[in-house]
Amino acid sequence: MIIDFHTHIFPPEMKDRRQDYLKDDALFTELFSSPKARIATAEELVSSMDDAGVDLSVILNAGWTSHSDCVRTNDYILEAAARYPKRLIPFCAIQPKAGEAALAELERCVRGGARGIGEMRSDTQGFDMADKEVMGPVAEVARRHNLIFLTHASEPAGHQYPGKGMITPDTLYRFIQVFPELTVVCAHWGGGLPFYALMPEVASALANTFFDTAATPFLYRPEIFKHVVEIVGPDRILFGSDNPLMSPRRVTSQIESAGLSQEAKAMIMGGNAQRLLGWS
Repeated sequence: MIIDFHTHIFPPEMKDRRQDYLKDDALFTELFSSPKARIATAEELVSSMDDAGVDLSVILNAGWTSHSDCVRTNDYILEAAARYPKRLIPFCAIQPKAGEAALAELERCVRGGARGIGEMRSDTQGFDMADKEVMGPVAEVARRHNLIFLTHASEPAGHQYPGKGMITPDTLYRFIQVFPELTVVCAHWGGGLPFYALMPEVASALANTFFDTAATPFLYRPEIFKHVVEIVGPDRILFGSDNPLMSPRRVTSQIESAGLSQEAKAMIMGGNAQRLLGWS
């Protein structure tokens, strides 16, 4: 089974009325100001999955600034997953600064079938991931419902691109240290956080942390797969494409060219995700 752990869908009106939404949210403006930036509906995502041979996708929301935008897009994600229960697994977004309203929305999404929270963006949403007062209640709800917390991650070096952000390995590491029992997925290879696992104390702290491969062709050479497998193990890597930013085939091609064992490839392409999601 091939599971894409990092995809995005948005309601059709956000695609059809892109210019209107550019006025509402800083993240949407950064990601989708260019008319070439792709926005996919649920139907378009499932069609691209069929073309690429992907069996199942985790559909992520985004780190919107306003609570109301989180609710509106959560509604669509939950509805889409209900229409495609064997193809789509929903994650929801919240604005932690909304306090009790955010917690109530998280509970509502759990009742609607959400299996995780993400893709969170503490930089654009304006909160400190390691702030116990803000994030402690969110982490408690996540632990109680066995939710996965998926966060964006940023490389502290290298080229700039829309949506890169400032969630660098040091920020992620503080968050993971403060909430060690939380199951965390760091998108985009954690901005390089796996390389710090060569330090014993960091490796120990990352016991419940996973890394997805979303947008790898934009960021790294294929050798990154082999290097991270050697550092943290193949059981901690989740295939993700960032579809519709790019076709899943571009990432799977990198995996095939990386010189990994068949066992490691099977774990990355779906086995780890099945275990993490409890998906049979």
